[in-house]
Amino acid sequence: MSAVSLLLGILVGIAAAAYARRRLEARMSRRSVLTDQAIREIEERGELSVDDPLDWDEVREEEERFWGEGWDEPEEL
Repeated sequence: MSAVSLLLGILVGIAAAAYARRRLEARMSRRSVLTDQAIREIEERGELSVDDPLDWDEVREEEERFWGEGWDEPEEL
């Protein structure tokens, strides 16, 4: 393997890692976080009011992703 192809492979690997990190950060920023104030509201009222309704398309996509994952067989003890 020549030095040029090795360098190119390293650069492609770094670019792929950076892309994956940006996607993960974007996905994490969309997730809501349960705050202390939200927990207090649940305790006081028994429910949590939200400003934005659920995005049912996003819910469906996450559910399909979850059920599409492979499952490992349970370990024998």
